[in-house]
Amino acid sequence: MTDPTTGSLRVNGATLHYEVRGRGPLLLLIPGGTGGAASFDGVADELAATYTVAAYDPRGLSRSPLDDPGAEQRVAEHAEDAFRLLELLSPGEPARVFASSSGAIAALHLLTAHPDRVERVVAHEPPVVEVLPDASEHRAFIARVQETFHAQGLMPAMAVFAAGLKKDGDTADPAPPPGLPPEAAARAERTLAGLPFFLSRIVPAFMTYAPDLDRLKTLSDRLVLACGQDSRDELPYRAAAFLAERFGTELRHFPGGHVGLTTHPVAFGEALKKALRG
Repeated sequence: MTDPTTGSLRVNGATLHYEVRGRGPLLLLIPGGTGGAASFDGVADELAATYTVAAYDPRGLSRSPLDDPGAEQRVAEHAEDAFRLLELLSPGEPARVFASSSGAIAALHLLTAHPDRVERVVAHEPPVVEVLPDASEHRAFIARVQETFHAQGLMPAMAVFAAGLKKDGDTADPAPPPGLPPEAAARAERTLAGLPFFLSRIVPAFMTYAPDLDRLKTLSDRLVLACGQDSRDELPYRAAAFLAERFGTELRHFPGGHVGLTTHPVAFGEALKKALRG
């Protein structure tokens, strides 16, 4: 894997760690969950043959510390962070953006707030559950996750969260497998370290966010909505499918499920390149 050039950017209330590789038009990668820039390691080099690829750790996660560790998180502020990176790395030129999960929610807001800076957004399974007809049930689910976190701790809350996202109620063990190479082990440790922040700050703020559907519809020619071919009927899939139907656009299917970027990086990267070309 090619070593990227790294940098830091001061934004309102935080310092963002970012990584850049390749050459060509800018492609900004916005991670979801707690993976940070490292979650794109499996696809970044291949994409860098065509694009200047920039990835970063969202504020409060991994190597992007908050000035105030207790600060509440807002989708609009995360989207503004992405905008600031576009201004830094692609001044005056619209960029392409790929984002997944919670990062895709920030990307939707970025598109509505700064459409002149975005040429194309590929949003993979943004869990904007407020758009769904049964949104009230999902608000109750998010509240249950928070109650469990405060009463019982991280792992029971993660179990409730994972079960609520999946159609069959299966839970996932976030512990890293043993015997990882040192660099991969360090990434896994950063991912696990970010779980309390993600579950207690990002999840309630992002999964109660209601996008501006009318404005998004006017910009839908720049928006590609994508889902995992193995995650049908799961909560993030349902939200993305609802948006595609509402806007009358194609719902693309990428290899794997919600974390197909990690489980099927080569095939996922190929699907992403096609989606970015249009």
